[in-house]
Order: sequence, then structure tokens, then C-alpha cells
Amino acid sequence: MEMMDLYDKNRQPLHETAVRGTELPKGKYRIVVHVCIFNEKDEMLIQQRQSSKQMFPDLWDITAGGQVSAGETGAESAERELAEELGIHIDMSDMRPMGTMNFKDGFDDVYLLRAEVDISRLQLQKEEVQAAKWASQEEILRMIKNGEFIRYHESYIGLLFAMIDGDDTFS
Repeated sequence: MEMMDLYDKNRQPLHETAVRGTELPKGKYRIVVHVCIFNEKDEMLIQQRQSSKQMFPDLWDITAGGQVSAGETGAESAERELAEELGIHIDMSDMRPMGTMNFKDGFDDVYLLRAEVDISRLQLQKEEVQAAKWASQEEILRMIKNGEFIRYHESYIGLLFAMIDGDDTFS
């Protein structure tokens, strides 16, 4: 049973936990992370979810992501998810998320980084991931339109690619 810390709407810790997958009480929120790895060709490492997954089976998704466990920081969770899902070991202890998206019952911290990853050396977590590959922004948008990729907004995918290129528009 995986536990998660709970936060208020201002992301202040409530010093309470809940079981992952349970509905959260009104006014209580959780944190999830997503990690996007880009190579020098400006391609994103993407993964195909297993057909047995309850949410978005068989669809392609960004590099890695998941729930921040109780007592864990976002960076620790991002490291863990990369290691568990793809066998990638990157020290993210000095990284901050590039941005945070609010969703209905939580906060989604998004980490962006550049790394040259050899697809043939990945260790895919068989319960979670069935395949991985590099994809350009255009290919991801085409996959979304064809129903092969999770239906992220086109502008969100564009923002991820723009932010990795050092677009400091918001700084």
C-alpha cells in the first residue's frame, strides 16, 4: 500500500497521508511528477504504457512519471520513477521542476533535462512500460491526433519543447 503526503491549496503540508488511488477529501491535494528527457536532436524520450494499465493502456506518454510517495521530495520521486520505469539513473537532487501544473486533486511538477540515452540499454519495467523510443515534437503531435499518445494539449507539448531549449520568457 503506497502512501502519499497531503497538501492544502497553497501546497503547504498538512502532515497527513492518504493511500494512493483513494479519492482525496475536498481541499486536500497530492503531488505527482513527470520527467521529460530530451536528446541533442531535440527529440523526447517517450514510453508506451502496458496494455494492462488501468489508465491509458497501450498509449504513448512522456518519458516517466508518477506519484510522489510520503516523505519523498519531487526530485527523489523523479529519480525513482526514471529508475523503476526505464532503468535510467540520474542524480536529480540539485534539480527543481521547470514548472508545476495544477490539476483537479493535485500539483504536477515537470522536470526537463537533456541526456543521451541508449534505447537498447533501457530496462523497461514490465508491469508499466512495453516500449520506448525517441520522438520529435511533430511526431508526438501526430501521435496525439491519431489516438496513439495520451491526449495532452498541443500547446503543452510545444511548451515542453520550448522550455528545454532555454526559452526564458517567464524568468
